[in-house]
Amino acid sequence: MKTILATAAAILIGTAFVPVAEAQAAHPRADVIVVHKAPPAPRHERIPAARKGFAWAPGYWNWNGRRHEWVAGHWEKVRPGHAYQRAQWVHERNGWRLDRGGWHQGRHQVAARRDRDGDGVPNRYDARPGNPHRY
Repeated sequence: MKTILATAAAILIGTAFVPVAEAQAAHPRADVIVVHKAPPAPRHERIPAARKGFAWAPGYWNWNGRRHEWVAGHWEKVRPGHAYQRAQWVHERNGWRLDRGGWHQGRHQVAARRDRDGDGVPNRYDARPGNPHRY
């Protein structure tokens, strides 16, 4: 009888934490965040006047392990030969993945890897990624 009660208690305790455990999906890279809950709409931020030698990094919704938290926009020192890509959430088959963005070498090199034909559809979702027509 004690074994049955102990097993029942373990099952109840284990199921109490399922929603939190399901919030973050397994991903091969530990630094990649994938959650099942869509991020809220981006907040409107007033972009300050341009600063020489700096690029504006817009704010985004980060995941703190339990919920989305807003990270305010900020200035980033320009890196010669690099382009700044904003942070964004990407909807994938197993949930929402946070692409933290950051500095990438060569703007056109990054764009070519993600959207080879420049039609606005990322290569992995494009039935014809080499199609040169733009819509």
